[in-house]
Amino acid sequence: MDDQRNMRTTLAMMLRGGGYAVDEASDGAQGRELGSTGAYDVVITDLRMGEVDGIEVLRSVKEAQPMTEVIVMTAYGTIESAVEAMRLGAFDYIQKPFGEQELIVKVSKALESRRLHGQVQMFAQEFRERYHFEAIIGRSQAIRDVLTRVTKIAPTDAIVLITGESGTGKELVARAVHANSKRADLPFVTVNCAAITETLLESELFGHARGAFTGAANARKGLFEEADGGTFFFDEIAETTLAFQAKLLRALQEGEIRRIGENRPIKVDMRVIAATNIDLSTAVEERRFRQDLYYRLNVARFILPPLRSRREDVPLLVEFFLEKYTRKMNKRAQLGESVMDQLVMYDYPGNVRELENMVEQAVALASGGIITADDILPEAPKKSARATGRTLADIVDEAEREAVLEALRGADGSRERAAVALDISPTTLWRKMTRLGITYDAK
Repeated sequence: MDDQRNMRTTLAMMLRGGGYAVDEASDGAQGRELGSTGAYDVVITDLRMGEVDGIEVLRSVKEAQPMTEVIVMTAYGTIESAVEAMRLGAFDYIQKPFGEQELIVKVSKALESRRLHGQVQMFAQEFRERYHFEAIIGRSQAIRDVLTRVTKIAPTDAIVLITGESGTGKELVARAVHANSKRADLPFVTVNCAAITETLLESELFGHARGAFTGAANARKGLFEEADGGTFFFDEIAETTLAFQAKLLRALQEGEIRRIGENRPIKVDMRVIAATNIDLSTAVEERRFRQDLYYRLNVARFILPPLRSRREDVPLLVEFFLEKYTRKMNKRAQLGESVMDQLVMYDYPGNVRELENMVEQAVALASGGIITADDILPEAPKKSARATGRTLADIVDEAEREAVLEALRGADGSRERAAVALDISPTTLWRKMTRLGITYDAK
């Protein structure tokens, strides 16, 4: 799009001559409207136009259609604006005057990038369906690492320990491990150790003989026996007592249990997954958790990051929960202007669980189909978010920059190995480093 008719006509002729289907927009406003429809693989826009400039077109297109690639045209002396456009997500820029061959090459590369991104999206969907990751939402490096680790550890019978703050999705990961194991068709039994007293917990897990204690009118099979052949998930394992931990350790080591009131051992074959929001190594030092049980559980470790450390996942989670609850409540609701930016900047002490509750409540209370900041955010976080002055793009760039730097550090500065770790091409990595202003020299 270009508000100079001659330039726009010439550009369209070049592209049609290269075999591309082309639509023209006479100004930025029309270009923004057309580009946001999702009907285009590539949008080419001049930077300097009238009331709606190329940067605004770029922002609108990438917000509405992230898969669409944008090429910006710039005149001599406006390279800084082109660099800013690249930082905001433009695929490339081309400096006027340019030749037909240069234009066709850049468009061809943009289309190839669009095609590859489409394949990645398709693979990601197939990956989620194949490995039952539908409820684990995120595109951050941290979440990708967790999912990759699930696919490697799940087929084994290794005991799994999942740590992380409350609300980070520990049970979801436990269920994903079970769903991708050879035990997937057998029971997945779960118990919240914090919700049951020690006496009742022992009876629930081990079972009891008739008359073992007052009220035990009949023999009862415990949850361990129910889980035989499958997976047993201990949620909040750190909330158990030292005495119970000793009995649990013996059951894990021997692969057998005894019902309360019986001496006869019962063999059980189960995979154990434990989760806690407490630092178990510290609990061991403070003698609140048995060291031998800690070592027995800490075979395959997952550390789930808090939501505030993977803010780039917030928009995906919000959209997922919006779709879930608008469908459940049979209501129409969407976020108002700038609300997503504020959601991204909120720190979520309750993590993903808190975000889900916020969205569910907002959908229930929203009037007129628009969710405002007052509907979804507490007062204090809104003030804090406005005070930071950071945009969604700033936060996403920060997270992306940290992921790239971490990959480079892990690869001793090798761009090729870092690109492999990030699952992108070396060219894409170089482009990201350029856009984010990253320079890295191996020591």
